Amino acid sequence: MTESAQCTILIVDDTETNVDILIDTLGDRYDISVAIDGESALELLADFTPDLILLDIMMPGIDGYEVCERLKRESRTAKIPVIFLTALNEAANEEKGLRLGAVDYISKPFNPFLVKARVQNHLELKMHRDNLEQLVQQRTVELELTQEVTIESMGTLAEYRDPETGGHIQRTKYYVKALARRLQREEGFAMELNDEVIEALHKSAPLHDIGKVGVPDHILLKPGRLTEVEFEEMKKHTIYGRDAISRAESKLGGNSFLHYALEIAESHQEKWDGSGYPNGWAGSAIPLSGRLMAVADVYDALISKRVYKAPFTHSKAVSIIREGRGSHFDPAIVDAFLDIAEDFRQIALQFADFDEEREALRQ
Repeated sequence: MTESAQCTILIVDDTETNVDILIDTLGDRYDISVAIDGESALELLADFTPDLILLDIMMPGIDGYEVCERLKRESRTAKIPVIFLTALNEAANEEKGLRLGAVDYISKPFNPFLVKARVQNHLELKMHRDNLEQLVQQRTVELELTQEVTIESMGTLAEYRDPETGGHIQRTKYYVKALARRLQREEGFAMELNDEVIEALHKSAPLHDIGKVGVPDHILLKPGRLTEVEFEEMKKHTIYGRDAISRAESKLGGNSFLHYALEIAESHQEKWDGSGYPNGWAGSAIPLSGRLMAVADVYDALISKRVYKAPFTHSKAVSIIREGRGSHFDPAIVDAFLDIAEDFRQIALQFADFDEEREALRQ
């Protein structure tokens, strides 16, 4: 809405003379629609959204107060400015209307100058409000995109040090999202895994191995299995990742967009039975984000080609995850994984790095 001529006004009044006066007063500047009672107005508004409503209070059937109250209960119509038309001039009547959400009153008999001025003022206020909301939405989208790009770029930095796993970030972030969506249907997880949290987990997953940037090259890039000493050094990537993200999060304050990234980086190598690292957490003491990432990360490691191993088949990877139920992995998350194992296969196929992996995934 950028010009007053583009605005639409709905007049709701059961008196033909009043409607005629308002059309004569406003019709040359605005598009006018008319309803002769409350029921007709509500029927019209079911698939019509005017920029402003001029609403008579005293009407047969549903009065203006009830019409206004119903409009304010519906999200689609709640923000339409309502100006009451009334011959009532007691303060109590005005107070009731304003409490219901009306923005103003126009008293009868109508003064054309005042009608024009008040309508124009409230339409301009609506235009500014709508523009502000649009700007806020645009900035919110830009901020969310910036956060997502930042996370993925940081995650990619870690993966660049291991060129065999180019699709690892994409695969694991979609595994985590698929698992969370499946668990969302379970009573024990529905409250914790709302849509906002699931999206945050999806975006945060790429930082699970960010701490690998602190692992020496001769260990991280070793073309073979690690010695016990080397493995102990490799384990420190969870601490390096936790500390790096923690320092960044401290500058953003609590509940930052890095909250789940920090949890995942630190806890994705913990095991349900307490035998994992770095903290030896067990059971539900492991953050849910880390428990989800553990299943996603292990499945991906199994189906991925490495210098020291060929990719496992999908069926073999599923079997290993199943065997880890209650020891390595949260039993409920394994059950969810088994229910959507085919989704994991399709994600892995979509973002596979090698033809050898694709072939194994078909088995």
